[in-house]
Amino acid sequence: MNQEFQTIAQQACNAEAIFPIEEIQSLWSGYGKIVRYGLRGGCCDSVVIKHVQLPDRAHHPRGWATDRSHQRKVRSYHVESHWYRDYAARCDEHCRIPGCYALKEGEEEFLMVFEDLDAAGYSARLHSAGLGEMHACLAWLAGFHATFMGVAPEGLWPIGTYWHLDTRPDELAALADGELKAAASAIDGRLNGARYQTLVHGDAKLANFCFDEGGERVAAVDFQYVGGGCGMKDLAYFIGSCLHEAECERYEQALLDDYFSLLRAALVRRAVAVDPDAVEQEWRALYPWAWSDFHRFLKGWSPGHWKVNDYSERLARQVCAELREGA
Repeated sequence: MNQEFQTIAQQACNAEAIFPIEEIQSLWSGYGKIVRYGLRGGCCDSVVIKHVQLPDRAHHPRGWATDRSHQRKVRSYHVESHWYRDYAARCDEHCRIPGCYALKEGEEEFLMVFEDLDAAGYSARLHSAGLGEMHACLAWLAGFHATFMGVAPEGLWPIGTYWHLDTRPDELAALADGELKAAASAIDGRLNGARYQTLVHGDAKLANFCFDEGGERVAAVDFQYVGGGCGMKDLAYFIGSCLHEAECERYEQALLDDYFSLLRAALVRRAVAVDPDAVEQEWRALYPWAWSDFHRFLKGWSPGHWKVNDYSERLARQVCAELREGA
């Protein structure tokens, strides 16, 4: 970290000194690192710092796959900074996120200084989840979607999720499934045209949830692709990150029932002026559409991916059939 950023982090935490403890992970495609830092004499014993350094294309190991890909990533860091600056304070214990102590956006670097969720009691990371742990994440998603129901995504992605059609023309061009390719715009339009819109996390996979030791409470991280949308986008993507195709088929209705029960409670708790029955009726019907929307991206980006399975194919064919019948 450059001296200016180190000073910003130190001053934000009222610390006498700041020192690195461990690297948590590298950012996608070599765009920086997330590192745990210790503090001496500060507001807490440790913080987590996300330090983004835009790579030099000439020396980048992947050469930026495309300039579009690079610009999408750069924008995502501006979006994440804006999210923490202007929206994050609305989140409560029902959609827990790390506190943010400092933000700095530069031309080539970004700095984000966060509360250390490990120290706050969310130290468990899961590579697989049972229904109990999934319930905790569904409760988070329900709380998040209720909190931001009807909120305009100003300064965020107008349409959230990292796979949104308008931001992924290369993957659409590579898609060999002609029927799904032809339906892509209509699927996107149906989701964007939903009456009930909220903010979606945009990358709500299991890896972006931090659990307490009992797996009963979670906090979420990584808001680079937060933006407007139908909550089913987060739900479908999350379930697909946890379960293989047979489990998706087996637990689909139970998980949808659980989510909508939690969403109903969250809307009441937040006193959101919408009819929970109407939200559920619209969104439940859009679940296959949200699943098919991600399937469209994945099948163009990585057609051999394990998530390109019979369950996903069945939902996509179902949606395409609905479009044909509607036409």
